[in-house]
Amino acid sequence: MTSDIAAAAAPTTPAAEQQQPVDAYRRTRPKGEPRFPDGPAPDPAGSHHERRIRSFQPRRSRVTTSQAEYLQRLWPQWGLDIDGRGKLDLDAMFGGLPVVLEIGFGMGEATAQMAGEDPDTGILAVDVHTPGMGNLLGLAERGGMTNVRVANGDAIILLREMLPPASLDGLRVYFPDPWPKKRHHKRRLIQPEFLTLAADALKPGALVHCATDWEEYAEQMLDVLTAHPAYTNTQADGGYAPRPAYRPLTRFEGQGLNKGHVVHDLLFRRTAG
Repeated sequence: MTSDIAAAAAPTTPAAEQQQPVDAYRRTRPKGEPRFPDGPAPDPAGSHHERRIRSFQPRRSRVTTSQAEYLQRLWPQWGLDIDGRGKLDLDAMFGGLPVVLEIGFGMGEATAQMAGEDPDTGILAVDVHTPGMGNLLGLAERGGMTNVRVANGDAIILLREMLPPASLDGLRVYFPDPWPKKRHHKRRLIQPEFLTLAADALKPGALVHCATDWEEYAEQMLDVLTAHPAYTNTQADGGYAPRPAYRPLTRFEGQGLNKGHVVHDLLFRRTAG
């Protein structure tokens, strides 16, 4: 991590406060009132009514006091709920910058680093993990990164209903849930149907970058991307790519490497037509 980004990532509140749950919200808000009235909605698209196998599971973990403050204060400016109710104007949202969609950003450290090192690219970062949303908003503000927007909800609904055709300059999917049990493989995100949906939103030449430390999932990713007519491998040998310098080593990735996992990067281009 660069020194500037490391400084931005440093906590600005005491460690005890960083770890303290937001008990005040639970104590003071009336029953039935949203937890974060000006922040992300708990179920923006009413997705529990849609019968579809999902590639994610919402993670219920504690929101710290500082994360809650960032959610309340910055969400109206830099956040959006994936409600499926209309198309997004990415030019207006990012001031005309080329936009890359990142699906699944964890706590947001890598996303913030990439945004800080490439201020001329907008990053639309999607997740369902509320603490991570608050953390990324805080990192963006402290680092002066105005090229990040945080989206709350299902990336499938975003791609299918809210992104105009050929509006994205790139797609990043780093370390998605590998769903290792065979009976759960149908839940994996990188499938032919997902790639077809993403292709509609990608401009010709847009870069699709996936990474995983799960060997068998990497093989599946390579197979389905290679077989899909909308994508072409950037590697002449048709295999995996070296990790690009712009993709930071993530905390999750470091844990995998410590366990002896091998990380594979895949870089494909959206073909014309």
